[in-house]
Amino acid sequence: MKLSDFDFDLPEGLIATRPAVPRTAARLLVAEGDRITDAVVSHITDFLRPGDRLVLNDTRVIPARLSGLRHRASAQGETQARIDVTLLEPRADGTWAALIKPLKKVKPGEEVVFSADLRATLQGARDGQGHLLFNLTGDDFDAALNAAGAMPLPPYIAAKRPADAQDLEDYQTVFARNKGAVAAPTASLHFDEALLRAISDHGVDFTHVTLHVGAGTFLPVKVDDLTTHKMHAEWGQVSAGAAAEIAATKAAGGRVIPVGTTALRLIETAARDGQIAPWEGDTDIFIYPGFRFQVTDALMTNFHLPKSTLMLLVSALMGQATVRRIYDHAIAEEYRFFSYGDASLLIPE
Repeated sequence: MKLSDFDFDLPEGLIATRPAVPRTAARLLVAEGDRITDAVVSHITDFLRPGDRLVLNDTRVIPARLSGLRHRASAQGETQARIDVTLLEPRADGTWAALIKPLKKVKPGEEVVFSADLRATLQGARDGQGHLLFNLTGDDFDAALNAAGAMPLPPYIAAKRPADAQDLEDYQTVFARNKGAVAAPTASLHFDEALLRAISDHGVDFTHVTLHVGAGTFLPVKVDDLTTHKMHAEWGQVSAGAAAEIAATKAAGGRVIPVGTTALRLIETAARDGQIAPWEGDTDIFIYPGFRFQVTDALMTNFHLPKSTLMLLVSALMGQATVRRIYDHAIAEEYRFFSYGDASLLIPE
């Protein structure tokens, strides 16, 4: 099994740069085994059963993209240079790991000013990442970051347009509550409060878990031999209550349906011993064809990049040949792809 087996040609015009309005107007491709139905997200209850359980990732995306000025004193006076920063995660020593462009232009001890309220000093660098110590912490830091930062849009959107104020709403789920992600669990962007109520009224339950999606989700697979690929790690938590809810649904014969690959990867991490259990930590689970799913019965997800780990994941769930047919259909019917695109509901036989 080689990475090249999961490649396909995608017309550039199918890459969505803005979401559907309203959110629930996005199209929904439903694949029940080999049977494909074209639908709309607002009608998802047509394909859900009372007793099913949707698993939602309640992580909250931070406005992690910052642009600032580096100040450096010299014999000729103070010089300034534009520095672009994408925050990745807080570190135990109080600094933030960050992607800094250009990193080589910033020296340890130098300060980068992002706004009148927010600035940071480079403490050091390792493995291509800078470690920034900000002048603020806690709620003060959050307020200054919200004012100065922009949403960290995926590279395939950022290459087409800059993030703007609309993305602060569009690139956040309506149930986001635990801040820490630098990428959204994009399948969940299709829900609004009215649809969540309609799903609940249909007899479908919800469970919330948290996985802080990292920038590594956009990293390409660089090896053709998939067994040698190393996944990035992301922090997640399945609470005791969440594990009990999922276990109860399985015992009652209901289907457990994660919304998004992040929720799926997390609950399968928490069920590696064969049954779901409370879990917290960093997961680097890599799901590709041959993987044995322990709790996942179906998946709601967007359409993914060619040759990506997410293409491997959906192929593991549905079968490689079936996913090829699904994607051929999606392209022929001009579904919108990637983070702001349309959705699929994948139900294996």
